[in-house]
Amino acid sequence: MSMNSSNVAVFNPETSVAPLGLIAMNGAGELGDKINSYLVEWAKQSGLDKDGFLIESQCPRFASGDGKGLIKSTVRGKDLFIIVDVNNYSCKYKMFGQENFMSPDDHYQDLKRIIQAASGKAHRINVIMPILYGGRQHRRNYRESLDCAWALQELQSMGVSNIVTFDAHDPRVHNAIPLMGFDNVMPTYQVLKTMYRNIKDLHITKDNFMIVSPDEGALNRNMYYASVLGVELGMFYKRRDYSRIENGRNPIVAHEYLGRDVEGMDIFVADDIISSGQSVLDIAYQLKEKKANKIYAYATYGLFTDGLEKFDQAYKDGYINGILGTNLTYRTPELLKREWFMEVDVSKYIAYFISAINHDISISSVIDPHEKIKQLLEKYNQ
Repeated sequence: MSMNSSNVAVFNPETSVAPLGLIAMNGAGELGDKINSYLVEWAKQSGLDKDGFLIESQCPRFASGDGKGLIKSTVRGKDLFIIVDVNNYSCKYKMFGQENFMSPDDHYQDLKRIIQAASGKAHRINVIMPILYGGRQHRRNYRESLDCAWALQELQSMGVSNIVTFDAHDPRVHNAIPLMGFDNVMPTYQVLKTMYRNIKDLHITKDNFMIVSPDEGALNRNMYYASVLGVELGMFYKRRDYSRIENGRNPIVAHEYLGRDVEGMDIFVADDIISSGQSVLDIAYQLKEKKANKIYAYATYGLFTDGLEKFDQAYKDGYINGILGTNLTYRTPELLKREWFMEVDVSKYIAYFISAINHDISISSVIDPHEKIKQLLEKYNQ
């Protein structure tokens, strides 16, 4: 594979590891279709007459709820990429006549069923799992399970060669599989491009723009934004009550701000997940009390588990000016209609990764985010 003048990855069947095959699991069809369209486009540009790389699969259920994996065409000799969204709660299955919503556990079990259905015939199996199964339980306190670490080891034992994830809650989970391919991707360029395209009068300079980390755990990703943009960084410290557990975690007592004065500054807050969203709203309220100007938040995975109404109110009251989220997990139709929501499309970036892995070359030779961010800033700062 090489780069042409339009910066597009080009397929070369002579240098690819094996013929490419793509399986989009239940709930990942929209993302799989977008990725497939880029791969088909690049294949045709290189002279390959290819209608698509998607391979149809199913995980039907018996009336008792038992399931099985089914791949509807051959995968023999293929470099197989399986895309799964373990957090897509819109998928359903029937059990004893009742409709059930699929949990992350169900999605993960179906992934293993499809790997089994490949029956060892694929040349190589790679998993694209944007949000890691069990990834929020990243360390052990007291007597607790370590689901993500165990799942990664299980996938390795099943013959998976590479896992590509996005913005892992704690990338150190890779320590569970040190000899296995594991890429933790940060879609920084795609986020900045979406901001510039959607936010009018956006001026990212040291005098009027700041990055604020929502907590100490998100400091590294926010430090990166501050570094590439050349602006200052502040952070919030989450004070928790470690004497009790609510909804699986120690409740937050207060957010304490550390950093320079935010008065009159536009603020950008980046995190991996917006779950209920209460934390990001508390931070927005505090920043507004400190006389911050516009406040934008970004989460790779916008789950909004407690609904959208409180965000509607915060936007109406001027506490939040916009929220960015990727298409790496399920978004409700209601969320996509919200005026304050900006979607970050990461499908092309995943297609680059798939193409690079399929040709066994370094992703840095395909797409350099540092250089692209530099070009983006130069373009818009003019």
